[in-house]
Amino acid sequence: MANHTGPQRAVASNKSPIVAKLPAACEDETKAVEFMEEQRWGDTPHCPRCGDVEVKQVLAKDGSRNARYLWRCIGCKRQYTVRVGTIMEDSPIPLRHWCYAFWAACAGKKGVSALQIQRMTGLSYKSALFMMHRIRWAMTGANEPETKLGGIVEFDETFVGGKPRKLAAVRVVDGVSFGRKRGPAPDFKDRKTVVVAGVERGGRVKARTATDVTGDTLPMHLNAMVQRSAHLMTDERPAYGRLGRAFAQHDSVNHSEGEYARGIVTTNSVEGFFANLKRQIIGTHHAVSRKHLHRYVSESE
Repeated sequence: MANHTGPQRAVASNKSPIVAKLPAACEDETKAVEFMEEQRWGDTPHCPRCGDVEVKQVLAKDGSRNARYLWRCIGCKRQYTVRVGTIMEDSPIPLRHWCYAFWAACAGKKGVSALQIQRMTGLSYKSALFMMHRIRWAMTGANEPETKLGGIVEFDETFVGGKPRKLAAVRVVDGVSFGRKRGPAPDFKDRKTVVVAGVERGGRVKARTATDVTGDTLPMHLNAMVQRSAHLMTDERPAYGRLGRAFAQHDSVNHSEGEYARGIVTTNSVEGFFANLKRQIIGTHHAVSRKHLHRYVSESE
C-alpha cells in the first residue's frame, strides 16, 4: 500500500522538475526528506530558527543521514529538521506520506478524500484526516498576504449543506399509530451554510463561509473582498443594487427572467466556482460538517 503510483502518470504529461521527482519522494523516506529540503531551502540550507547558513547535517556512524534526518546550526547550536516551522513539525507521519498528500490535494480539481489517502498510504483514517486538514489550513487566505479583488469582479452567494428531512409516514389503524415518527423538519437555512465568493475576471478567487447574508453582513463581506474601483457584476438581488453604488461600476443579470449573460455582464464564473465546490463535497467527500466547511472552501478557492 505504501507504493504510490499516482504521480507516475503525471510525469508523462508534465515535465516539471517537481513533478518528475515526486514518484521517488512518495515511495522512499530519504528521497522525500531530500525533496522537501530542496523545495524549502534550495541550494542554501539554513537554520529555521535563527536564519544562520552555517549549518551541517548530523550523520550516522557509517556516514549516512541520521535516522531523524537532523541538521545542526553552528550559530545557535540547536538541532532541527526540515519539518521545523511547517505544518508537519509536530507530526510523526513519514514525509513520504506528506509528499503524496500534497500531490493528491493539488492534482485533482475536486480534491481528494481522507479515505483515499488512507487507502494509498496505509495510514489510519484519523492520521489521513489530520494531514488533509493541515494542508487545507495552509491554503487559507489568512496565511499569506492578499489584496482585494479588482478589475471586473463577479460576486454571489450560495447555500451549502444538507437537504431538509422529510417526515416519516405514519399509518393509523383503529386509533393506533404505526411507523416511526420524527420531529419537525428543521428549517432550510438551519441545515445549510452560506458561502460568499468573488471571482476576478481572468484572475483570482476569494471565498469564505458566512453566518448569513443579510443587509448588515453582506456589505461587510463585499467590502472586505472587492476593491471600490472594481466593476462589480451580480445577480438581480435588490441588496446588490444598493451596495453597487459604492463601486466604480455595477451591472447585474436577471436570473428570474432567464437572463444569464448580457455582453460581458455575467456571473457564470462565480456560479461555476460554486458548482465545482458542491461537486467536490458531494462527489469526493460526500458530507462535510459546518465546523470544517471553511477548510474545504479554502481548498477549492
